Amino acid sequence: MSAETESEQTPLRVLLVEDDEGDALLVHELLTDAGQPVELVRARSLAEAETVWSPQIDCVLLDLALPDSTGLDGLVRMRERGAGAVVVLTGFGDRENGLAAVAAGAQDYLVKGNIDGSMLERAVRYAVHRHRADLIARELAQANLLAAENLRLSRGLLPAPLLRPSEIGYAARYLPGGARLLLGGDFYDAVQVGDDAIWVIVGDVCGHGPDEAALGVALRIAWRTLVLAGHPADRILPTLHEVLVNERHQPYLFATATMVRVAPDRASALLWSAGHPPVVLRRGDGSWGELEFSPQLPLGVAAGHCWEPIEVPLGPRWDLLLYTDGLIEARAGAEGDLLWVDGLCELLPAGPLTDRADLGEVVDEVLAKVAGCTYAQNDDIAVVLLSHPAGAR
Repeated sequence: MSAETESEQTPLRVLLVEDDEGDALLVHELLTDAGQPVELVRARSLAEAETVWSPQIDCVLLDLALPDSTGLDGLVRMRERGAGAVVVLTGFGDRENGLAAVAAGAQDYLVKGNIDGSMLERAVRYAVHRHRADLIARELAQANLLAAENLRLSRGLLPAPLLRPSEIGYAARYLPGGARLLLGGDFYDAVQVGDDAIWVIVGDVCGHGPDEAALGVALRIAWRTLVLAGHPADRILPTLHEVLVNERHQPYLFATATMVRVAPDRASALLWSAGHPPVVLRRGDGSWGELEFSPQLPLGVAAGHCWEPIEVPLGPRWDLLLYTDGLIEARAGAEGDLLWVDGLCELLPAGPLTDRADLGEVVDEVLAKVAGCTYAQNDDIAVVLLSHPAGAR
């Protein structure tokens, strides 16, 4: 049996809204004579129809002249109730109201006394098919809009770094958490300014929806603008705090962030942290370890807070890993311990990363290892890797 034939044999639940007993009996007989399976539910007024209607009703046959409703009022109220497939019934000489009903959202109109069983059954079934096709079209349009919004957010959250060709190696990755296709509130960026210093930020807006993603885009763009404009370093995070407070849609939203300025000689860096997980550094001896600093408040928590940097000696050959908490909050099994920073350091490859041809492959390997020991990745992950070889300067 074809899908179309099977669909035609599926009983349709039809709500007939008709106060005239003779017209109601005629509709019942016409549908019976058509030989198609239809389950008919009767209502004698619009108020009764609103009571008995449910989402299980496939189609409404609606008389436009009821004791408690005339004209298009009944159609409007039934559509507000949720009825999608509606075929209106009109009397002779009332074609204008039928056309007006179709313009107002009815699927079709029929003139009483001028229809037979097959015409009535076909009008009902076509109305149901058209309504379902309209739903599919709307869902497709919404999916396309979501995809377009996701693409716009992706372009905002996944920037091309503003780094001049130099001795610094750079790679970045972003993975949405769980089964989501839409990116969350994690963000990152990298900028090289006129004095040859390299600035990097990795941040995380709490939450995973499009509003949080849009806020992440706003913070990233604001940060890039501030750095390129030469904004005082000690005012960048306070300014981002102000942007967040003014752009957030909920008063409790906050963001964590780590900001790094690698000195032009590449031998040291300044590091600011706003409640963000520790940066991981591989020094010249090959060991990986976290850069410890006193915890400071996230952005969006306290007005007037100033974030103080720490100065980090890097040495001649180093690798620096910045990330969001999704990377270290993986669990080894449903009841397993958090991976955390020490577990991440054990997953990082030994030896200088600058010996590797593609730093992106290094990051991918780390992400694959994290995924391999993770029970479920429910949080987004953003990772930025910087690498500097010995003797480059």
